[in-house]
Amino acid sequence: MESPENNAQLTSTEITHLWMTYMNDSGAICHLEYELNIVEDEEIKQIIKYALEVSQSHIEQVTQIFNKENYPIPHGFKVEEDVDVTAPRLFSDTYILNTLSQLGKIGLNQYSVALPLVVRDDIYEFFSTCLRESDKLIKLTNDVLLSKGLYARSPYLPKLEKFDFVKKQSFLTGFFGEKRPLLGTEISNLYANFQRNALGSATMMGYSQVAKDSEVVEYLIRGKEIAQKHCEIFESYLKNNDLSTLPMLDSEVTDSTDYVYSDKKMMFYCSSLIALSIGYYGASMSMSPRRDIGLMYSRLVAEVVKYADDGAKLMIKNGWMEEPPRAIDREELAKND
Repeated sequence: MESPENNAQLTSTEITHLWMTYMNDSGAICHLEYELNIVEDEEIKQIIKYALEVSQSHIEQVTQIFNKENYPIPHGFKVEEDVDVTAPRLFSDTYILNTLSQLGKIGLNQYSVALPLVVRDDIYEFFSTCLRESDKLIKLTNDVLLSKGLYARSPYLPKLEKFDFVKKQSFLTGFFGEKRPLLGTEISNLYANFQRNALGSATMMGYSQVAKDSEVVEYLIRGKEIAQKHCEIFESYLKNNDLSTLPMLDSEVTDSTDYVYSDKKMMFYCSSLIALSIGYYGASMSMSPRRDIGLMYSRLVAEVVKYADDGAKLMIKNGWMEEPPRAIDREELAKND
């Protein structure tokens, strides 16, 4: 028997997260259908198939919920409109495996935010299932990355003989004089942010080769340069503490210039990555007591926010930005009377 709670009206939070899920998964399907057609490694192909089935299931479930609520279905992205699944290879299998790993991590982040905020039984169960699916996707990709020697482990820390307490105010400083070594949380965030930017640099590079609109091309090249600069900054902090760093992924991009994705699809994907970066940088800043690191992240956030704003303007200019669920504009209604 259906729970009476399932007949309750959807809240703004529930509608918004369902809408976001539809948009993200419709875009992911375009990527996965293309990658399924070009991937050579059988283990990676099986992960793509799993991720594709999950995304397609999400689209079906969100569509059913919105139809039941008489809520309009987003246009999102369509395979027939936004990707040529027969296009030549743009990225290597290694790049694809890394994007699958990030897809799981992005899902885990998105659904863990949604789950505590939704209340209707069916919506809670939907996002709870989404969370488990993302967890499985991460495990699948980790296993293959490890088996192929491609998993990038973060640096190791020395074993402590005992716990201790901070005794000097210099624990917080970082601008002048002696700087304390990086904390484990600071290392983790620098490492993870390097990984995400290395993947972002390769993505922007590949996209810039196949984009058609000249403004989009310029925007993507600018994004690649920002990602590379941020990698250099994160790497410098790690090197100054004699910690291992990671290789870039730019070599995983082929020289193909043939159409793969629509400019609209690529801009949406880049905008999503940028929004995530802002969130990750903010979290990293909150977990670092060293003032120079906090200031570094605040500067990077300002640069990324400006880049995101320019991207939004470009999408609006071309009619590519689908409007998210929003409150009623009472002033607009009054003017139309």
